[in-house]
Amino acid sequence: MPRRREGRLVGLEVDILGAGIELQADDGDFYGFALAKRLADRAGATALTAHGTLYKALGRLAERGLVESEWEDPGIAAEEGRPRRRLYRVTGAGVVAYRAETEQRTALAPNPRTAFA
Repeated sequence: MPRRREGRLVGLEVDILGAGIELQADDGDFYGFALAKRLADRAGATALTAHGTLYKALGRLAERGLVESEWEDPGIAAEEGRPRRRLYRVTGAGVVAYRAETEQRTALAPNPRTAFA
């Protein structure tokens, strides 16, 4: 597992924020299974080895204020005959952190035209 540099996000956390921002644009918030599905569908995403990994990363992001969550209204779940879901949202700070991290990673990536010149 990659070591965290102070203040930086690891690959899975960046992938979660990116997928969360996409899901949020469609539905306003998202839940863990939808997020896992989106991550699996994204090309080049960090491998998700288990759902426990996803929820641990969501917990770390929540501790840093990059995502927030709340439990779904019990009435909605009951109407659909399923358990309640925890709903997540990427915060403004999460969007800023995602953009900063992706910009920094892009800037540090070698240029394929000059990498082997």
